[in-house]
Amino acid sequence: MAELMRGLEGVIAAETKISSIIDSQLTYAGYDIDDLTENAQFEEVMFLLWNYRLPNQQELAELKEKLFGYMTLSPRVYSHFEEYTTDKVHPMTALRTSVSYLAHFDENADDNDQAALPERAIRIQAKIASLVASFSRVREGKEPVKPDPSLSYAANFLYMLRGEKPTDVEIEGFNKALILHADHELNASAFTARCSVSSLSDMYSGITAAVGSLKGPLHGGANERVMSMLFDIGSLDNVEPYLEKAFANKDKIMGFGHRVYKNGDPRAKYLKEMSRKITEETGQSELFEMSVKIADILEKEKGLLPNVDFYSATVYHSMGIPHDLFTPIFAVSRTAGWTAHILEQLANNRIIRPRANYVGETDRKYEPIEAR
Repeated sequence: MAELMRGLEGVIAAETKISSIIDSQLTYAGYDIDDLTENAQFEEVMFLLWNYRLPNQQELAELKEKLFGYMTLSPRVYSHFEEYTTDKVHPMTALRTSVSYLAHFDENADDNDQAALPERAIRIQAKIASLVASFSRVREGKEPVKPDPSLSYAANFLYMLRGEKPTDVEIEGFNKALILHADHELNASAFTARCSVSSLSDMYSGITAAVGSLKGPLHGGANERVMSMLFDIGSLDNVEPYLEKAFANKDKIMGFGHRVYKNGDPRAKYLKEMSRKITEETGQSELFEMSVKIADILEKEKGLLPNVDFYSATVYHSMGIPHDLFTPIFAVSRTAGWTAHILEQLANNRIIRPRANYVGETDRKYEPIEAR
């Protein structure tokens, strides 16, 4: 019997050209994450993940036009959100349901023909931004905001969410955050998406399954809990007493450490810088200073380094984004990677069907119910 590897740790389950983590460095289709974060638009990264190459000017313009064209949702979807708000549904629960509901408006949803799939990836990527932004507005009793053709994908999300055009610093920060979260090799949600479509189910099912996986607190949601921690701490002077108590109680400090990165998350430095810029612009610099102090103490006392979630919390908070939208925003970005994995899985598909080591009882005999 094969050796059991709990959580499939160390098991190679797929070959991919989408992204890699080698020697603690993340790359997308061979491009260093540093290079892309400093120079690329999120739309370019979408195209890269789907096609393993960067777009030319015409291809990028066509992609942006298609994304804008698909962003507006059916009025039935907007009204559908009203059913969720009465029960105070978490946005990830609403997103899981609404992604599945999107399939109702795609008459070719079950078509897994290779020629049709790339367009469906664009369609889903466009609409997931609108789903998150519109749900947030509807639950607040506000009218959904339609996208603006003059804005980028990152800027349009913030515009549809808040109803006002974002600043240049906010656009830069959000664009970087989307790029940094777009894919991460064979993580739990990407593997879930591949498992789902390996049965030749449709792309909407794959994305719905991935959203369900991301909803779990061991995958998504750490940055939401980072903000809760910062609010609990309350001030720069209270950082050390808070952490001393947490260490004594062996409480987990959110936003630190990573299953794959042992020498620090290469994405964290960009969000740290954006946190500095945006908190300064919005007059909330103490949040950044608290974060830096926490990180310094964690590194000195525990040898732990911040991951991508730690500084993204203050980036999103400083943009006025509700904390329970942090994980749905993760999904908005990661949809680029999920759809890329689905395209790759279906291009050379074999149903994913691992084995399990049976550890239960054996040689048991059926007894009539009267004798049990």
